Amino acid sequence: MLNYLLRRLALVIPTLFGIMLINFIIVQAAPGGPVEQAIARLQGQTSQNGTLGGGGSEAGSSAASRATSDALYRGAQGLNPELVAEIKKHYGFDQPPARRFWIMIKHYAHFDFGTSFYKDESVTRLMLDKMPVSISLGLWSTLLIYLISIPLGIRKAVRHGTPFDHWSSTLIIIGNAIPGFLFAIVLIVLFAGGSYWQWFPMQGLVSSHFASLSPWHKVLDYLHHIILPVFCMTIGGFAGLTMLTKNSFLDEINKQYVLTARSKGLSEHQVLYRHIFRNAMLIVIAGIPATLLGVFFTSSLLIEVIFNLDGMGLLSFESAVNRDYPVIFGMLFMFTLLGLLLKIISDLTYTLVDPRIDFENRS
Repeated sequence: MLNYLLRRLALVIPTLFGIMLINFIIVQAAPGGPVEQAIARLQGQTSQNGTLGGGGSEAGSSAASRATSDALYRGAQGLNPELVAEIKKHYGFDQPPARRFWIMIKHYAHFDFGTSFYKDESVTRLMLDKMPVSISLGLWSTLLIYLISIPLGIRKAVRHGTPFDHWSSTLIIIGNAIPGFLFAIVLIVLFAGGSYWQWFPMQGLVSSHFASLSPWHKVLDYLHHIILPVFCMTIGGFAGLTMLTKNSFLDEINKQYVLTARSKGLSEHQVLYRHIFRNAMLIVIAGIPATLLGVFFTSSLLIEVIFNLDGMGLLSFESAVNRDYPVIFGMLFMFTLLGLLLKIISDLTYTLVDPRIDFENRS
């Protein structure tokens, strides 16, 4: 097992490098980078002041909306070439793409992600500041998803074909069909002062006077704020895991070793949790890394926007819109690295659940 883990860890580096390279090429090919946006802002300012040289205000405003083949707005023609060169140098675009990528990779090897173009803060500091919000939402929603889905999936498998299975499947289908952000809007309208009751706060993770509260009231205030967003994320995530658990148990229930265990006089509880559970949970465990990453950093994007929660999802969206490359690639590096490591942890969990699995002999 040790050799297998060492090989998997060694593969993390080339995999991470390849993912960063592909995304770097894609991002560089997209128009509207930080240099172009800076030039467009300058052109807008000079157009409003009536000081645009050569093309006039009308030419400047139209130039800000079109990119030339060399990825610079036509409005750059009305700016001092030395100023354009200074803008390129400021954002590091005075170097060819290959050199910029190599410099970025060398810095990332030391977990130095640079400084945000637009927030003028360390990317690491930005991610650390936003992470508590996303982790809070992710931990609570993931915990609730598993606490609901696994027992419900097992019960549906045991009572397959009964009225309980039918009406619970109907609720699961409805929950899976309605997006989490739509639930968020409905809950805000109903319970957050939208049109009816003001039972829950509409924004923020804690109240403005949180620091002055007692420890017990801080806990209550925190829970009061996260109930609605966590509920919305849970609704969107439990349906798939519930059906996966049910199908896994149904597949194991009909196997020969279950019939043998029952013929020995074991109770249904013993058969279910001592024999079936270990095998049926393997496929559920395999999805833990994707579930964690998805809930922590992807599923929370619209929820953070709707409830005005300043977390990682909102940060990634803003950085993509603003072409804030240091933040984009810094978050991509950390998410990819975390995903690869979680996949290795998932393999270790396989062996803990079922010691018969030997990845080293299989490879």
